[in-house]
Amino acid sequence: MSRPSAAAAREPSCVFCRIVAGDAGAHVIHADAGTLAFLDTRPVFKGHTLLVPRAHVPTLPDLPPDALAPLMAVAQRIAAALVTGLGAQGSFVAVNNVVSQSVPHLHVHLVPRTKGDGLRGFFWPRTKYADDAEAADYARRLRAALDGDPAG
Repeated sequence: MSRPSAAAAREPSCVFCRIVAGDAGAHVIHADAGTLAFLDTRPVFKGHTLLVPRAHVPTLPDLPPDALAPLMAVAQRIAAALVTGLGAQGSFVAVNNVVSQSVPHLHVHLVPRTKGDGLRGFFWPRTKYADDAEAADYARRLRAALDGDPAG
C-alpha cells in the first residue's frame, strides 16, 4: 500500500502534529519511526501518557491496518512501564474516537492506576504537575522503564 511520508501526512493546525514535528513542546517518553509518546498536559493521574502515530490519523478506524500492531506493541510496553517506572498497580488504556476526543489525531491514553485511586467509570478527574521539573521527572522515569531500567 502506498502511504504518504510522515511530513506529508501532518496537519498544520493539529497540536499533536506540531509535537511530532518538534514545533511544540512535550515531555517525550518514547519515539520511534512510527510513533511518539509524551505526557498528557492535563493528566488523570501523574504519568498519564499519550501515544500517537507520527502521521496525522484522525481516529482508530482511519489507522492503516499495518500500523495497528506496531502502535499497540508500544502501548503494551508503556503500560508495563507505568508499573515498573512509577509503581502503579496497573493501567487504564483507552482510545476515544470523535466523542470526547479533544484533539482529532488518534491517541492512546495510558493512565497509571492503583487500587482506591478514585477513578470511577469514565469520569476522569484531572490533576496537575507541581511544576515543569516534576513533569520532567515523570517523563524521565517512564523513559527509563521503557529502556528496561525501572529504577530510572
